[in-house]
Amino acid sequence: MHVELVSPETIVYSGQADMVVARTVGGGEIAFLAGHVPFIGVLDIGSVRLYEDDKLRDQIAVHSGFVEVTPSKVTILSDVAELSAEVDVARARAAKERAEEGLRSDADDKELLAALRRADVRLEVTNAQA
Repeated sequence: MHVELVSPETIVYSGQADMVVARTVGGGEIAFLAGHVPFIGVLDIGSVRLYEDDKLRDQIAVHSGFVEVTPSKVTILSDVAELSAEVDVARARAAKERAEEGLRSDADDKELLAALRRADVRLEVTNAQA
């Protein structure tokens, strides 16, 4: 099926995949295959995984957005999305450290928690360890 991931500045990804797995707000992870019933959902901070021939081909860090699915296409709209090869690992690690430092003084700060999750997702898609 055709997959497109679009941000306000560019088309981040356009290509084919046999399966797309994404994390939705309140619904957890969901997998889309060709022939999936139409679906529209809100994406959480997480990775979008693209599979081909039952093998993980690529991961994309998505910082919330929307997913629209038709039987032959998956479209993801996100303000911020990064292909695993484009993630700056050093920058992601620095963002994680800043968020963790801030959370030591205010463990309930929602913005810092979201920043930590975004940094973790960036590191996750690159398979880098913090």
